[in-house]
Amino acid sequence: MGPGPRGAGRPPRHLLPLLLLLGLARGATGAPSADDICATCHEHATCKQREGKKMCICKYGFVGNGRTHCTDKNECQFGATVVCGNHTSCHNTLGGFYCICLEGYRATNNNETFIPNDGTFCTDIDECEVSGLCRQGGRCVNTYGSFECYCMDGYVPKSGPEPFHPTRDATLCTGGFLPQNAEPEEIDCGTPPEVPDGYIIGNYTSRLGGQVHYACKEGFFSGPEDAISSCTALGTWEPPKLNCQEIDCGRPPEVPHAVLLGNHSSSLGSVAHYVCQEGFESREGKITSVCTEKGTWRASILTCTEIITEINDVSVFDNTCMRWQVNPGRINNWIVYVVYIKGHRADSMELVHEETFNLTTNSGTPEVCLDLYPGTNYTVSISTAPPGRSVPAIIGFQTAEDELLEDDGIFNITIFNETCLKLNRHSRKVGSEQIYQFKVLGRRWYLNDFYHATSFNLTTWERASIVCLDLYPATEYTVNITQLGSPEPRSEQIRITTAPAAKQIIGNISIFNETCLRWRRMKTADIEEMYLFHIRGLRWYQKEFAQEMIFNITTSSQASEMCLDLRPGTNYSVSVQALSSALPVVISLTTQITEPPLPEVDFFTVRGGPLPPLKLRTAKEENGPISSYQVLVVPLALQSTFSCDSEGTTSFFSNTSDADGYVTAELLAKDVPDDGMEITVGDRLYYGKYYNAPLKTGNDYCIILRITSEWNKVRRCSCAVWVQVKGSSLTLQQMVGAGLVSMAVVIVLTFLSFLAV
Repeated sequence: MGPGPRGAGRPPRHLLPLLLLLGLARGATGAPSADDICATCHEHATCKQREGKKMCICKYGFVGNGRTHCTDKNECQFGATVVCGNHTSCHNTLGGFYCICLEGYRATNNNETFIPNDGTFCTDIDECEVSGLCRQGGRCVNTYGSFECYCMDGYVPKSGPEPFHPTRDATLCTGGFLPQNAEPEEIDCGTPPEVPDGYIIGNYTSRLGGQVHYACKEGFFSGPEDAISSCTALGTWEPPKLNCQEIDCGRPPEVPHAVLLGNHSSSLGSVAHYVCQEGFESREGKITSVCTEKGTWRASILTCTEIITEINDVSVFDNTCMRWQVNPGRINNWIVYVVYIKGHRADSMELVHEETFNLTTNSGTPEVCLDLYPGTNYTVSISTAPPGRSVPAIIGFQTAEDELLEDDGIFNITIFNETCLKLNRHSRKVGSEQIYQFKVLGRRWYLNDFYHATSFNLTTWERASIVCLDLYPATEYTVNITQLGSPEPRSEQIRITTAPAAKQIIGNISIFNETCLRWRRMKTADIEEMYLFHIRGLRWYQKEFAQEMIFNITTSSQASEMCLDLRPGTNYSVSVQALSSALPVVISLTTQITEPPLPEVDFFTVRGGPLPPLKLRTAKEENGPISSYQVLVVPLALQSTFSCDSEGTTSFFSNTSDADGYVTAELLAKDVPDDGMEITVGDRLYYGKYYNAPLKTGNDYCIILRITSEWNKVRRCSCAVWVQVKGSSLTLQQMVGAGLVSMAVVIVLTFLSFLAV
């Protein structure tokens, strides 16, 4: 049963004080009776007996302690779907609730409201069962909770979109097959279909027989598919068959005797860099390969050729020293020579001396002094060590007879293995002790504060002594050797230039903040090092662009950082070489594009008159490749709040009104001539996928030109106000067309009057 009248079962207000006094007196003598407990129940509670006791319990739909409060429970708080089921709305009442089906649905119990405890739920209404919904020539398609109208075969939509709703859209379905007196202009196919990763070339008409030509966007390619869509008599576009696929050149091709450097991308415009293997060289320049728009790598015309050293004009001087020349192309390159010595006594064929050693030098006229026996026939062969190759040069000569010399301190020095010295005493007192004092000082021409100084003594009894020095690479050394203990001490001085280290000393090189490099030096010696930077920048979209920088820095830090001044939207090859190392480290990096230059426009204001053609000038690709030019129509009141990079601006047909502005034309950069072009706002043509609709008469507009750059998944825009239109009117083209129509009407009327007479 439902609740009784408000206040039923409760004492009148004027008796409450008396009852309160009686309750206090009763509390002093014992607990209240069961009837007294029921009298204190809340108005939204009932008195029930449980386990021999009576207590107050809130009624269904209320929550509380039953005596002081019982508040309404909101059954709808968990959502309509949970409480009432799908396609419903939930409505809370005092002590209860009820459910209503959403528009387009009805309850299975056929009532307007229901409580779901009896299994009632909302089911879809088939609006298409009602005849006449879609008007003449239309057919109804039921959807969940609604319906859509389409034109039947033989009919085409007119004055509105398809699908359409009869109460929302003004679309009419007209006969698609032209009557005898019908004009082709009656058929309008509307906006052409879009092709994924493709675009429309040039402008076009959406009338019967109009054609749309498609092409793939930059970075995509297609096969020989049909790239044309035509407007048919049914008022629809033929579906284009163009299939655009992203360009991916895959792994760069192999170059014989070359190694691929660093990480590389396989997208359009990516550049792969190669370095020749040891023993080979590319004299014409760097070897690169570029990913082309065909999805293949453009092979380099340069190759790695084997290094062949020509050893010429070998001669002997000072009895035991030799000198030769190498071909000019090998000068200033470090070469390792193998010197093979074979000596026989002059009076017999007995082999008395055989020796092989290496000599490393970058001189174009190398020299070496040999430790040879006097009075001996020698054959000396000189060749280059692998991986280099040469034709061995062989020379034969005889050393002079040795004179009887006492221990007068005379000695000579020869260099081998780059850092090793051989001391040859001229005395015949073999076995006598000699002391040599060594003073070594090293400098690097490219470092002002670099010094390597050491000194030591060598005591020996041998006639030919060998000393190998611990020297730094890429350093020029002066070595002073003094023979101590002789009556007349003699000194000799030699110069040694060590080759750069064969092992790489730059490690863990990485890129951060897009244009900064970080690397570590593998050696732990805390000495200064100079790093040579050679930077080359190219742009696939701007063939005439080339940036090259060469500079060096000096640091003693084990962890170094360097930020480069690079241009946006550019592929760079960065070569970093420690001058004490023989080979550089080469990495590739790509800078992101920035906003394109502001559009160059001639701003003007039109008040009430026609809008003349607008001159579109091309922009320079300074900060990235220019992708497209867009003409936007924005209400003049929104000019100050318009955001250039906003992608919310839609096409004319996708907007039910032009309150927020729309794109009226889009031109891809590749379709705009270098000297620019003219655009007429409102010429009723399609530019890309956008319809160039006429401006509404009497409204105030702002015409904006937007330039967009897109590259490497980054989009940047620049905008400029082109025209302010106050009180728009017909365009010049429309006015001329109206004038011609009026003239034609006058001519026809005059002709008819003449026939009547």
